[in-house]
Amino acid sequence: MGKKKVWEIYDDLIDSIPDDLTVLECMLGVSWTAVKSENGIGVAKTIKGGKKGLEIGEISGLKLKELAKYAKSWNMLEASLGQAAINSAFNTAPQCADSPGLTLNKEHEHGKNNAFNLLSEDLVNKKVAVIGHFPEVEKLHDICNLSVLERDPWAGDYPDSACEYLLPEQDFVFITGTAFTNKTMPRLIELSRKARIILVGPSVPISEVLFKYGVYIIAGFIVTDEKLIWKAVQEGKKMNIFKHGGEMICIRR
Repeated sequence: MGKKKVWEIYDDLIDSIPDDLTVLECMLGVSWTAVKSENGIGVAKTIKGGKKGLEIGEISGLKLKELAKYAKSWNMLEASLGQAAINSAFNTAPQCADSPGLTLNKEHEHGKNNAFNLLSEDLVNKKVAVIGHFPEVEKLHDICNLSVLERDPWAGDYPDSACEYLLPEQDFVFITGTAFTNKTMPRLIELSRKARIILVGPSVPISEVLFKYGVYIIAGFIVTDEKLIWKAVQEGKKMNIFKHGGEMICIRR
């Protein structure tokens, strides 16, 4: 995969952001990072590590597209801000309402409509890989041949390096949105090209650009109450962020 090719998915997302949007403020929280623009709030998982030294200067007043370019940074805190900036451009209720094939919402209220449950019938007896140890993912063992890959493996998980060996033989692959931030997304998608690919989590941009890359379903996060979500990020809420001002939705190709 050439240099231009690996960055293509990032560049397509960034190029899709309107030129006139400006960053109003941001918050680099312990668990989540939030960026507020004139379009709304976008969140992404806060990832630490990578290249040392922050290079971003004054963020408030910066063009949203310029901050979004930091999603390509090898400093993971900068990349977290960049990913949240991308999501600020796409993950809003009005824009998602205009997307074709809007299939689900309010996961946090019912717990029955997340991407895993949405596809549960399709997963029966299939080879299924999940990148990232999502809550209660172990339940999928009852219906499919499940492989969970995790950078910090739980009992029974594979290390993330197993992706090179496991993903090409899967029927379904669920990929955490943090793979955008840590830069593994292009390779994970390439390895999963024979499978149905589902991108999952608050860090995933809800942009139809992703369907161009073979993504089958986007299961992302929209903010429904800006004050609540800002407070949740400020207070270091973790997975229960879904109960504090936002909801998961899925759109199909």
